[in-house]
This record gives sequence, C-alpha cells and structure tokens, in this order.
Amino acid sequence: MRCLSYCAVPKDFGFLLICAIANDETQCIDLSSVEIRTKNMRSITAEHYAIHAFEREMHENYGIEFYGHPWLKPLRYPADRFDRTQTAENYPFYTISGDDLHEVGVGPIHAGIIEPGHFRFICEGEKVLHLEIMLGYQHRGIERLMLETSSELKRILLAESIAGDTAIGHATAYVEAIENLAGYEISERLQIERTIALELERIAVHLGDTSALCLDIAYQLGQVACEALRTIVINTFQAWCGNRFGKGLIRAAGTQYPLTETTAKLIRQNLKEVHERYRQVSNCFFNLPSVLARFEGIGILSAEQARLVGLVGPAARSAGLARDLRKTLPTQYYRKLNHEIITHDTGDVLARLKQRVAEVDQSISLIQILLDIHAKSEEKFNPPEYKLKLAPNSLCISTVEGWRGEICHLLMTDHAGQIIFCKLKDPSFHNWMGLALAVRDQQISDFPICNKSFNLSYCGHDL
Repeated sequence: MRCLSYCAVPKDFGFLLICAIANDETQCIDLSSVEIRTKNMRSITAEHYAIHAFEREMHENYGIEFYGHPWLKPLRYPADRFDRTQTAENYPFYTISGDDLHEVGVGPIHAGIIEPGHFRFICEGEKVLHLEIMLGYQHRGIERLMLETSSELKRILLAESIAGDTAIGHATAYVEAIENLAGYEISERLQIERTIALELERIAVHLGDTSALCLDIAYQLGQVACEALRTIVINTFQAWCGNRFGKGLIRAAGTQYPLTETTAKLIRQNLKEVHERYRQVSNCFFNLPSVLARFEGIGILSAEQARLVGLVGPAARSAGLARDLRKTLPTQYYRKLNHEIITHDTGDVLARLKQRVAEVDQSISLIQILLDIHAKSEEKFNPPEYKLKLAPNSLCISTVEGWRGEICHLLMTDHAGQIIFCKLKDPSFHNWMGLALAVRDQQISDFPICNKSFNLSYCGHDL
C-alpha cells in the first residue's frame, strides 16, 4: 500500500485533509478524510517517510504545523505560500561539520540546457556523504490556473504542460477525471488509441534516456543511435496529430485525430525499425566492459529504500518493487491486457537501463497487439466535448501509469458541478528522494549518470 495523494482543502472551518492510499492487492483506493479546525496536526512522516513531501507541501501552502515532522522545510515556493519570508536564498540546508568535509553546490543554473534545481553535496574527498535537492525555482501555479478558468480546452492545455515529456500521460489522467465526473464512457476504440499513445510516449522517452546515459559516459555510438531512434518515434506522433510530443491528441469524450489505417501502418513500420535497431545497439553496450564498468554497481537503491521513500515507476521496478498501475489500477484498455510487470533486482544504474530496454521491447509488443485489435473495430469516433456536465459535490481520483511512474489527478466539484479544487501529482514528487539516496557513498563524478538514470522532472515537481 502506498500514498497516491494527501492534500488539504481550505474550508470555512479550517481544512479538510484527504488521503488516498493505493492497495495493490485489492486493486482499490482507500480514501480517508478528517476535518481540522486548527493548524496543528500530528506528522506521520517519522513512521511512514513517503508522506514527507505531502506534509511539507501542506505546511508551505497553508501553514499547517505537522508537529514531529523531522524535515519540515519548504518544497516548492509558490507565490501565494503561507510564509513569504521563506525563500530559496535562506533555505535551511542540512549540514555536517568536520575538517575533512566540504560542500559542493550545483545549480540552479546548469552547464547543460536543462531546468533549474539546486543540488547541495556534502563530501568527504570525492565521496558523497549526503545530497539535498532543493527545487521550486519555476513554480507555475498550474493548480491555481486550473481553477481560474472555466474553459475545458484551457485546462487540458495546462494538463499537457505539467511535464513536457509527459504530455500524453497527464492529459490522459485529466480527461479521465473529467469523463468520470460527467459519467461519460468512451468507446473501446478510443481506449485503445489512448493506450497506444501512452506506450508510444514511454518508448520515446526511454530511448531518449538511453541516449543521455550513453552521452554521459562518452559512448557516442549509443548516444547518436538512440537519439535517432527517439526521433523516429516522436516524428510518428507528429504524423498522427501534428505535434511531436502528442499535444492535441488526448481530449475529453473524443478525439480530433482518430487513428487511421495509414497512421497505424506507419506506426507498425516505424516500431519495427526501432525494435531491430534498438536491440542491436543495446546488445553492443551490454557487452562492452567500458560501458558496464560505469553503470554496474553505481547508484544502488535497495528494495527496502525504494519502499520506504515511496518510489514509483521504472525506478521502483528496477529496485525490485512490482509497482505498475497498468496491472494494479488499470484504466483505458489496460483493463483487458493482463499486463505483466517487469522488474530487476540490483537497483543500480545498470538495472535502470535494463529496465528501460525491457520496457521498450514490451511496449512495442503491446502496441502491435493493440493495433491488431483496433483494425477489427468498426466503432465511429466522436469529436471532443468541452462542455461536459460534471456531477455536483463530487470527488474524483484519476490515476495513469506514465512512463516515469504513477500520475494522480484529484478533482472536486461544488454544488453546481464546477471544479473548486485540483491536486495534481507527477511521479517525480515521489522519486527525487530516491536519487538523493542513490548517490550516497558514490563518487561525486557518478552523480550525472545517477541523475540521468532517474530522469526526474523539475517542472513536474514545481507545478
């Protein structure tokens, strides 16, 4: 069991705290709530560390004091945070004193063209004793923007922008919530198309991550080969919907870009080429001692550590945790696929790379199956609907297994069926602490490949 969402809803009397717990055995979500009329609440982080970020967020946004919390620090720095005196400049970093120790700061402006985040290392020589990751440099207030507009089109555009590499995943989670609140059941054909899109997004990013890992160890053949394969996949999205990241493809109740026979044929052709070439290049780097020496035994995260910090997605599966919503909380056409969860047990950079290679292979097989089923369907498609009538006084939790892990969108409506509360969660919310643990006792020069092996989202955390 693990926490999907834990949030505070402002009320006249104080706050309504809502907690959603995923139960993988029963394939259900356990929902709890409590009304609090003061800003004092006992923390449960010391007993269940995976809760730490949820409590820190509520403390930062609303000033709720979670007494007993061991790490009650700012998380995101929203403009409307409760305590404006807390800034990135006076963040209380953890420190260790000692003549043999030194601190190394990296970011928020990086040598590469990436998003802003600050990493503070405490080192003994070249060995990392502790890493603290401080984010929040680009908090965009997407949850607030969701409530400031009544346009469903604008909201879906915001959902697509939560994390740029997960446009399909977050868009699917949002439209599922809207459709469920409206009691709208989409066709099986559209479910198949959304499932294909989710798997294509997974393939594209895993290929890009493989390329980035090869680049960081100066294995140029692997880098350029995998980057070229990623381009083939994202260009497939462009042929389908006009955008290489799939923006515009996922819409509530219908689609503007139904999967045609021509597009399906292109997907088959492109994936056949990607499959063959990716197998060739992965066989190369899995048999090169110079590559294995940089990945094997580096950035190890144990299954127990992964469980304690609440890891999700490929990062969790590569450490031996069988966490995959496609199996445990399936939606779309996953409900009929009986998905098999792939895991690895060494929890190092090599395992996270092997996890990606295995998942690309599995995703290509899934898409081939889905295309065969889709070809037999004669259902007609509907155009999108942007004015669905939502159920009043309702709460909806929508979950999707994105390429990075579990995505969770929680929406609430008022008596008129208008959305009055929105809580969005990207998998990065859980996994940044996993990266901090993985680099302990590593050489500081190992940090870049550890970071790439997780490939977490700065903007997805800072939403």
